[in-house]
Amino acid sequence: MTLHHVAFATRDVEATIAFYEGLLGFPLVHVESEQHGPTTWMRHLFFDTGADADGNHGAIAFFAFEGVGERPDWRTDLADSVGVPVWVNHCAFRADADRQDEVRRRMADAGVEPLMEVDHGWCHSVYYLDPNGIMVELCRDTPGFTADPAEARRRLGPAPTPGQG
Repeated sequence: MTLHHVAFATRDVEATIAFYEGLLGFPLVHVESEQHGPTTWMRHLFFDTGADADGNHGAIAFFAFEGVGERPDWRTDLADSVGVPVWVNHCAFRADADRQDEVRRRMADAGVEPLMEVDHGWCHSVYYLDPNGIMVELCRDTPGFTADPAEARRRLGPAPTPGQG
């Protein structure tokens, strides 16, 4: 199975569209809207993130809403609100060097600088913070890693002792 879509919350639909469609180049391809009363509504926006080898398209989606059971102090970021560093909870998109450069130019033209850029050895990543406080990674395999479930389990090793990582 491949990922169909992942969904997050947004407070600012226009800023989210400007970032994902305008800067990352993911077209807005579907919106569902529901109105359940004068102060209860929901929109679900889908941005096409590209197709896999079988031609199946994936998406990143966002909910904009009011009166659906949310707390008054709800937040959209995936890291700070739960007390972890920004790099822990993030969304990574496969990108080649040309796509990274293209996005980097559009971001720079819009005054958006990378949060960080890291050569991991097996991939090179450029990171941005979206308008919702979600870190987005553009990940270019260099050359990538070879999937090896047995070696992955071996490297996992025993569970760390609490307090020792």
